Amino acid sequence: MPLSSTAITSKVSIAFPSLPTPKIVKSGTFPMNNDGNIGRPRVTALMVSRSLKFVANSLSGDSSVSVGVDVPFPSDYSELLDQARNATELALKDNRQLMEIEFPTAGLESVPGDGEGGIEMTGSMQLIREFCDRFISPEKATRTRIFFPEASEVKFARQSAFGGASFKLDYLTKPSFFEDFGFFEKVKMEDRVQLEDELFLVAYPYFNVNEMLVVEELYKEAVENTARKLIIFNGELDRIRSGYYPPFFYPKLAKLSKTLLPMMETIYYIHNFKGRNGGTLFRCYPGPWKVLRRVGNKYKCLHQQEVMPSLKEVALDILTPA
Repeated sequence: MPLSSTAITSKVSIAFPSLPTPKIVKSGTFPMNNDGNIGRPRVTALMVSRSLKFVANSLSGDSSVSVGVDVPFPSDYSELLDQARNATELALKDNRQLMEIEFPTAGLESVPGDGEGGIEMTGSMQLIREFCDRFISPEKATRTRIFFPEASEVKFARQSAFGGASFKLDYLTKPSFFEDFGFFEKVKMEDRVQLEDELFLVAYPYFNVNEMLVVEELYKEAVENTARKLIIFNGELDRIRSGYYPPFFYPKLAKLSKTLLPMMETIYYIHNFKGRNGGTLFRCYPGPWKVLRRVGNKYKCLHQQEVMPSLKEVALDILTPA
């Protein structure tokens, strides 16, 4: 990918894609691996929004795509949720059926893993509730089913962020007899979905490798060839796109990159890159994909294109000086 006018330095520094590495947390006496199959820890503190006030600017990028003067990167989470709502409404008007919303929850400039796993999930839960309040009208609430990863998350949601809400709360997996050894039982979607359901929202299905397999089942059995819609919210799908899960050990999960993910429209997305030549990959539907870099108190657009670039392309071809 070509990149125009950027400073050349004698030392080349690479911006590495910020995919999370497995991290260990503990609940009781059993170790919990953030990418394994053992039940997740729950941290009950709700996230405090971090308000970031930045001015957007632009810089010439790929000559094949016109670069807009204004880069509408959100200044805080309130603006982010408004942008995500608008993007979702436009995607629905364009009859998009399978959608993805992905952004960091530990701060607009954070990367996956910056916050403790349970806190990040709690932050996602709170932001999902705020998104639903903005996007879903009261009369549609009872026809909206929100899937959390497991039954304990549903219980926690009812006691916290979703207390008193009319949305239907459900779960993707349930513990088995061998829960302590990392085994969970998938929930049959045909037993959960009801005829009046119109919208499914799946909350952060990334802790257990079975969760996205259940999402695929949900799409095939309850969404495909119907008028229903499905939104995956903070599913960290870049793990699947990038080959984070070795196909030899996770063949079904790796297969999703060729089956489910190509049918998906990423309608709102923020991914940050750390390092000296860091930056941000940003998209708000129906706009193009933009690579931004913060310079002082401004964001500048280095590059934009119509299709989603891989994180490797952004890190090596766009953010790293030639």
